[in-house]
Amino acid sequence: MDTPDGTVARRVGVLGAAGRMGRTTCDAVAAAPDLDLVAVADPTAVGDEVAGCTVLDGVEAVVAVGVDVVVDFTVADAARANLPVLAAAGVHAVVGTSGLGDDDRAALDAAFTSSACLIVPNFALGAVLMQRFAEMAAPWFDTAEVIELHHDAKVDAPSGTALATAERMAAASPDWAEDPTEREVVPGARGGAGPAGIRLHAVRMRGMVAHQEIVLGTTGQTLTIRHDSIDRDSFMPGVVLAARGVDGTGCAVGLDALLGL
Repeated sequence: MDTPDGTVARRVGVLGAAGRMGRTTCDAVAAAPDLDLVAVADPTAVGDEVAGCTVLDGVEAVVAVGVDVVVDFTVADAARANLPVLAAAGVHAVVGTSGLGDDDRAALDAAFTSSACLIVPNFALGAVLMQRFAEMAAPWFDTAEVIELHHDAKVDAPSGTALATAERMAAASPDWAEDPTEREVVPGARGGAGPAGIRLHAVRMRGMVAHQEIVLGTTGQTLTIRHDSIDRDSFMPGVVLAARGVDGTGCAVGLDALLGL
């Protein structure tokens, strides 16, 4: 398919297409003038129609259609099986699945020798900026805590965004004051100790989508940086940006490079 400016649209596939994020992604990709949604897959909904495409059973069927990039919104175990198939086929991958760790990233970096894999902990552009702002502020404060709040269907805690935020803050400044707590009346009340001892707190609650607050403190002042996604549509500009921009080889994390950060 040609775009309005005469260039060829990128052929995109979506894995996990029957889930809420998958369906929203399919609609967003289908609406983008420079992307062409050509294949979707989800083993729970084979034969259904999503955004004008018949749902296939898996990654091999999507690759067989002929795709330039695949967006994976499955779960971590499924992504670990899907991504090597895309790497072997020379297909770019955009990964919205949480739960992939450093070992996974190293393996993917080695596997993607003729295409690229972009793992995105959070597709909301405001959340990417939130992490950058927290990283910039970190050297000027002595204490910090990260509170993330998500819907009650999220199975992992803390979120990938919260952990990535703490990692970036710890890299920017390893010198944080020690936690003064000597006794937790309720175990876990102080959250979990993340990178550099930065405390991470996870809330799971009905009615929420994805929210995060970073509170930094030093003598006589605090700084609060907060981002709220109140609808899953908030992630779609980032998904489209990633599908449009993923390129090169190896494995990268986050949208920062695509935003020029």
